[in-house]
Amino acid sequence: MATIHKNPLVTVDIIIKTQGGIVLIERRNPPYGWALPGGFVDYGETIEQAAIREAKEETSLCVTLEEQFHTYSDPKRDTRHHTISTVFIAHSHDIPKAADDAKNLGIFFQKNLPNPIVFDHEKIIDDFFKYQNGMKRIHIFT
Repeated sequence: MATIHKNPLVTVDIIIKTQGGIVLIERRNPPYGWALPGGFVDYGETIEQAAIREAKEETSLCVTLEEQFHTYSDPKRDTRHHTISTVFIAHSHDIPKAADDAKNLGIFFQKNLPNPIVFDHEKIIDDFFKYQNGMKRIHIFT
């Protein structure tokens, strides 16, 4: 009998800076709520390629990746699967438009975030704003 291995799934999330805020999507599929654009890395694709593709698919934006922000790997971050997500910071000067898995989208600021924010994206967004506001050494580990 063959051994069955269960490995975490590899994903990316993208913090897209535009018009002074960040782009969040309202999810068309469960879990419902607001989230960073992102998704699964396809076989044969780099995580950078996946981030650019997912940003385009969900927001219609051509993005420029600025930096790899952090990798989030809490097994409970997604109730559907154990996922490991590498988060990128990117920017775009285009106008976003909801597409693919996004029912809606918006540009949000630190003081006007929507509710509910799904997965661990509220933590990621909080870590990002701390980083952006000068806390270069954020303490993400628990």
